[in-house]
Amino acid sequence: MSVETATFSRARASAFAEIPAWFWMACGVYALLLFVGDRLLADSDTYWQIVVGRWILDHRTLPSVDIYSFTKAGAPWVSSSWLAQVLFAKAYDLAGWTGPAALAAACAAASFALLTAILSRALPAIYASLIALAALVLTSGHLLARPHVLVMPIMLVWANGLMTASERRDAPSLWLLPLIALWANLHGSFLFGLVLVGAFALDALWNALPAQRWALALRWAAFGIGALAACCITPYGWGSILASLKILGLGELLHLIQEWRPATFSEIDPFALSILGLLGAALFYGARLPLPRILLVLGLLHMALSHVRNLELFALLLPLAVLTPVATQFRLRASSTVRPRAVPAAILLAGLCAWTSVAAARQVISPPPIYSPAAAVDAMKAHNVRRLLNDLQFGGYLIWRQVPVFIDGRAELYGETFGMGLARALQLKDVNGFLSLLETNDIDAVMLAPDTPASRLLDHIGGWQRLYADDRVVVHVRAAS
Repeated sequence: MSVETATFSRARASAFAEIPAWFWMACGVYALLLFVGDRLLADSDTYWQIVVGRWILDHRTLPSVDIYSFTKAGAPWVSSSWLAQVLFAKAYDLAGWTGPAALAAACAAASFALLTAILSRALPAIYASLIALAALVLTSGHLLARPHVLVMPIMLVWANGLMTASERRDAPSLWLLPLIALWANLHGSFLFGLVLVGAFALDALWNALPAQRWALALRWAAFGIGALAACCITPYGWGSILASLKILGLGELLHLIQEWRPATFSEIDPFALSILGLLGAALFYGARLPLPRILLVLGLLHMALSHVRNLELFALLLPLAVLTPVATQFRLRASSTVRPRAVPAAILLAGLCAWTSVAAARQVISPPPIYSPAAAVDAMKAHNVRRLLNDLQFGGYLIWRQVPVFIDGRAELYGETFGMGLARALQLKDVNGFLSLLETNDIDAVMLAPDTPASRLLDHIGGWQRLYADDRVVVHVRAAS
């Protein structure tokens, strides 16, 4: 190798070495998630989210009643994630299934890059990167092409703004208010953003001198009122808040939905390991936190234990909650600031864009077959099925195929009584209730998973026969007279 070639190679390596950790995190997470792009589409709800977005674009208005089911047709329904649905629909129109997967991957990558950048202000870059990677592992099960992923970077910027203000013994900047307004149009979890205002307000008052607390409390209260008003800047106004509260009030039904179930430690998983590891480290090293931060940590832990969908809140916000106290106690220092070099950064971004374009052109990303029972729906359409009793997991795909559904993932539309009644019927905890559902709703086809007790029952009662069956779905239809 000539001297000139060796010098050029060292210069190129040096240029890439000067790229900050957060940039590497963004590129790495995006590449990883796009590589497993099918996994981002492993949810039936993605189908109906795109369908709703298309409807909004086609009609240039927002839905106010249900138009996708026959059990709740015409009932009031608010699409609190309308903006995310529009974005997913446009992404699909532009790049097929690669579009929604790439959009979700980009927002997730931005989230973990932001987490790395925030932590790097008080910790060495290697520590910040390892914590961000641990958060990625914890949240990987809920990284899906759905609206909640689009608000993850917004949540981090919002929480960091509140945390910074509380540590300065000051009120948050009013420039944060448009952020929560955007959040309110993307996903109903914006209510948690309001909860964070109260949590960090308490932290700010704890940090402030006694003489400053009254004035500071008034400023935080004014900001909180402004944040509440900003949450109403949606096409539905105050209705967006009411719709989000309605979801939280579904009671027992939430425990039947996979992502709303409580966490369990019956098996050792990354969440259990993280809890045990954090507890052991806190006991061994004697970590100390101020009382407001302890309450925030306990609140995040309680939310993650109550509903597994809150695990990303725990993984992304716990490091922020403990960052300053832990860094101060153990005298940790941030690494020297590194600005990304334009040329190597542009090369990395160009490579990722080219890879995304190739994936879109070849359509290598698509939803897993388990959520896309195409053959079963084809068989029902050929049979001219009119009224179908379907399981929840098939609702999104049925809406995608323009089949009126019995139920789908919009739990707030169907309500606790309807959902629990259906669940008991399908599990044959109420056999007469199941038979009554078939008659009172004039059902002429039933589409369930093979292991559902109600599906097995239909194999043994008169008047019903199998139309289609595979290892994922069984369709029964009424037998000809």
